[in-house]
Amino acid sequence: MTLDTRNSRPCLDADASTDESAVFSGIMPQHYAGTTGVTVLLKWAASTDNNNAHACYWDAAFEDWSALDLDNDSFAAVNSANGNPSATLGIITSTSITFTDGADMDNVAAGDPFRLKVTRDADNGSDDMTGDAELYAVEIRET
Repeated sequence: MTLDTRNSRPCLDADASTDESAVFSGIMPQHYAGTTGVTVLLKWAASTDNNNAHACYWDAAFEDWSALDLDNDSFAAVNSANGNPSATLGIITSTSITFTDGADMDNVAAGDPFRLKVTRDADNGSDDMTGDAELYAVEIRET
């Protein structure tokens, strides 16, 4: 993903024709119960395609790096979801990707450092949104 701005708001552009990813680091909050899992909410907007019948396909994967050799990647399998752009350009939309606790989120537990890899899977047949997807924020909620 490429760093960009829209009206001085920073975002990451994800291309419509090539898979592009961003990797975020975090620490799972100490109050995470570890019983049901989490939902990753992607806050994004379309740069040019406001046809809300189109879809943008997103992948996300966790990596627990609490005991990992930092020279290696070890992301769990991706979970995916389609999102539709707003019919009005410049309006943020949300796409939710759910993860169950355990191996689905690479066994990230309360207090563990982790990485989250977010990818626009542009070459997936379900992604027919033209133009860039602008990723503005990522929220992780316990479900």
